[in-house]
Amino acid sequence: MDEGQRAGRPCPRCGTPMYHRHCKYVCPNHGVIYDCADTFY
Repeated sequence: MDEGQRAGRPCPRCGTPMYHRHCKYVCPNHGVIYDCADTFY
């Protein structure tokens, strides 16, 4: 498996599709946006 998989969820800051890595959603432009500690998403 590669570094991450495109989750299809857009970044709330720029709209770019984010990657899903472990329990984190990572925007290629802004870094980690959500992780497993965020209970609101």
